Amino acid sequence: MLGKFGLSKILFLAAGLTPLAFTSALAQSPTAAAPADPNVVALPEVDVISTSPLSGGTGEERNSFPSMVQTVTPDDFARTRSPNVTDALQQRVPGVTVIDVNGNPFSQDLYYRGFQASPLQGTPQGLAVYQNGMRVNEAFGDTVNWDLIPPQAIARTDIFTANPIFGLNALGGAISIEMKNGFNWQGFEAQILGGSYGRVSGYFQYGKQVDNFSLYVTADAAHDGGWRYFSPSTLARVYGDLGYRTQDAEIHLIASGATSNLGVIGPTPVNLLSQSLSSVFTSPQSTQNDAGSIAFTGKFDINKNWQIGSNFYLRTFQQKHTDGNDSDLQDCADNADPAGFSGFLCLASDNFPSETNGAAFVLHDKNGNPIPFSPTTVYGTIDRTVTHSTTAGTTLQATNKDKFFGHDNYFVFGGSVDRGSFSFSSNSTLGAIQPNLLVSPTGLFAGSGSVIQTAGDIGYVPTWLTGTTTYYGVFALDTFNVTPDLAVTAGARLNIANIDTQDASGGYNSELNSSNNFDRINPVVGITYQIQPWISAYGGYSEANRAPTPLELDCANKLNPCLLENSLVSDPPLQQVVSHTIEAGLRGASNNIFGDGRINWKAGYFHTENTNDIISLSSTITGHGYYANVPATLRQGVEAGLDYHNGDLMAYVNYAFTDATYRFTGELASPFNPYADANGNVLVTPGDHIPGIPRQTLKFGGEYAFTPKFKAGTDILIVGSQYYIGDNSNLNPQLPLYWTANIHASYQLTDNIQIFGLVNNLFNNRNATYGSFFDTTTNAQIANGTPLTDPRNQTPMTPLSLYGGVKVTF
Repeated sequence: MLGKFGLSKILFLAAGLTPLAFTSALAQSPTAAAPADPNVVALPEVDVISTSPLSGGTGEERNSFPSMVQTVTPDDFARTRSPNVTDALQQRVPGVTVIDVNGNPFSQDLYYRGFQASPLQGTPQGLAVYQNGMRVNEAFGDTVNWDLIPPQAIARTDIFTANPIFGLNALGGAISIEMKNGFNWQGFEAQILGGSYGRVSGYFQYGKQVDNFSLYVTADAAHDGGWRYFSPSTLARVYGDLGYRTQDAEIHLIASGATSNLGVIGPTPVNLLSQSLSSVFTSPQSTQNDAGSIAFTGKFDINKNWQIGSNFYLRTFQQKHTDGNDSDLQDCADNADPAGFSGFLCLASDNFPSETNGAAFVLHDKNGNPIPFSPTTVYGTIDRTVTHSTTAGTTLQATNKDKFFGHDNYFVFGGSVDRGSFSFSSNSTLGAIQPNLLVSPTGLFAGSGSVIQTAGDIGYVPTWLTGTTTYYGVFALDTFNVTPDLAVTAGARLNIANIDTQDASGGYNSELNSSNNFDRINPVVGITYQIQPWISAYGGYSEANRAPTPLELDCANKLNPCLLENSLVSDPPLQQVVSHTIEAGLRGASNNIFGDGRINWKAGYFHTENTNDIISLSSTITGHGYYANVPATLRQGVEAGLDYHNGDLMAYVNYAFTDATYRFTGELASPFNPYADANGNVLVTPGDHIPGIPRQTLKFGGEYAFTPKFKAGTDILIVGSQYYIGDNSNLNPQLPLYWTANIHASYQLTDNIQIFGLVNNLFNNRNATYGSFFDTTTNAQIANGTPLTDPRNQTPMTPLSLYGGVKVTF
């Protein structure tokens, strides 16, 4: 028994390091190319995918899984020459759209089928994201910080739909990122790039295998001066993998670290953009991210049909956010002099029309004294938050490929635990808005310290919060081949979420103390049928859920709104979101098209209805908001893609139509919408489109090697119109369609040295990619001298940009 099982397996199991499956040891071993035998017919390559968070290794054939699965390769990431992961995902996946909400090239929102994976705190997150089986949705707000992932280190990225096996947040799908290691990538590569707006970036990667050991390490850094005012960004990342394997076992020790400082300047009023597209609306606005992780991953081949895989990880994350904001502060005399406070500073009482105690709006300094009002100061606030989280998790799964009653069968089952502890603190400091809309701290008045209030927990209240999130998952998935052409899939996952928060201010915000528990079993069923060797059909039904985040749970009261990215104030109950997805489509591949060409294509329909969807709503207080459940939303549409490869030519075209709508009648808060009623609400009816989600996207491009040394290509993106965030009733004009064209070229000087160049936004289109509404009655226009009469906010596209560089490979 010892000989069959292997001493190495016993040692690994005793250490608790059951490894994550990458690819089988024999398949990865370098072998000399065998002479071609003219009597042997070459079989088509079987495309295998991992249908659970533990990527790599034993997997299921893509055409046997009953939903859309799309893969982005290392070549796709390299082609963009971008330090941002999301650029390649947008280019190569039909249903992916990247929206520049933050106004920063390194920190953008990714939409897939109308669901988001965003770095912005407070965005309802509808996609699950994993890196080597490690959940990277952050513990506090489920955010995804794309700037922490080095794209040159990615071995493959699979985008799944309708697969609840990926656990919480997989409402619209899941993104599984598998990183490189020294077994699947060897050599040395270094690149340096420079160009427009002071961008300089560079990276190196090195991979080596020596006998049963492997090493992979990469590091990169980038700086961008930003094309808008006050928007520089820097980032640095390092990633390493040390591996060991025998014939039937493989383990990896993985470590990573990243730091970034991002100028997240966001949308700007169109009145200011009409003067200069470089304008920003109040600053500073910056986010500093720091993260580090260590993981043990690997796999055991128990025999030819059984494999055990697992991972264990420890991850830490810290974010510091600074935000200079406009305010709605005035002399208490303008509030009908509540309780004799004329000459002191008040929050305008019209922010809370239902409140009658005007004294509740008198602001006090950190010593509890009312703050004198200065008629020569244009008031703003500088809001700061610090979020820190540490997450530990493990996943254990087993896969089996034994035949069942003589039929091929693929079975996977397992479980996971992810436990995170977090702390959150925030404070607001009074400042003076300068003519350039920079908010500066000032010592000219008594309120230069942190701001508190006398009552109500409304407005600028310091917050200190701690808590834990514990997520349990148990899953099983089976695909049974009824015939060689017909496969049936069924499975389910049980999700349990425990979320606890505690006020750490010494009782000042005791309403933040809470304990919330959510659980649900999510099924998946479907069939696939191989109609012909070049075409197959699929169809299925699945459900998924996401629990409210600690941020959402502690910011769900309309009467006590939070400064988004800042203070938490209350804890009414929120329900978990549940998605119900029906999906069907066709896919296939054909060889010998137009000579030796190969076409891969796909086309599918999806229909995903969410119950108890959580949305973010605006408060009447500038910069504040809250979260609420709504009865139902619907995201449905089609997506299609085609890739063509023929020797020196690669071409692609991708199209997606996403119809995202509300499915209920009711009022939603949108106080700065021009069509809002006297209470700041708009009426939503079934069929109204969810704002911020473009209905149509079209992407096409290609690359051609004109000579063995020179190749060039182009990529074109067209994104359809969308409603402004806050225009839930769809009564305002839409943000217009925008498009951009990029070109790139490279020349191989020697076998080891390549020079390259690229031009982004070749035709210098200046459309906006994101739009929202803001309060036109607040103070910033007084400081700037520009009347802000138009409530529309926009984030314009990055203008024409040119970059060039050198890449060295050995």
